[in-house]
Amino acid sequence: MTLREHLASLHAFPEAHKWAGDRTARQAWEECERADWLLWWAARTPVNSHSEIVLAACDCARRALRFVPAGEDRPRLAIEAAQRWANDPTGENLRASGAAWAAWAASGASGAAWAASGASGAWAASGASGAAAWAAEAAAWAAEAAAWEHIELCRIVRQRLVLPWSGERAK
Repeated sequence: MTLREHLASLHAFPEAHKWAGDRTARQAWEECERADWLLWWAARTPVNSHSEIVLAACDCARRALRFVPAGEDRPRLAIEAAQRWANDPTGENLRASGAAWAAWAASGASGAAWAASGASGAWAASGASGAAAWAAEAAAWAAEAAAWEHIELCRIVRQRLVLPWSGERAK
């Protein structure tokens, strides 16, 4: 199966198909400068665990905390709650992460709109995943302000996760 066929089987966006071109899976994983694409891909293949994906998203999200106004703790608390769940997936930690995510989502109209429209598929599986997904999205928004941040976010994802196609670590 080619990478294009693999992406089609996962229902990837047309933009991702176009970008992938004739790249191999390894080339795509190592060359992609979109952390949201890498997390999306990892979440749709069984090689990385759900907890590993949540932790990678949380690592990315932490980079966006510098853009949060002083005294606004909900984003940090949501990230910490998602990390607690990923490290210890108990029902109590799941409920806490869901509550933290809901508080963050309720804190603004744009967050609530994203929560309503964007939480689907693998991310909707748990409150921790929702928090991590939104946290990763916040990191992606912050990255728009500086192109180099995209590269750093991808480095974080590649360092934490393995290539979804084969399960190998990036070089």
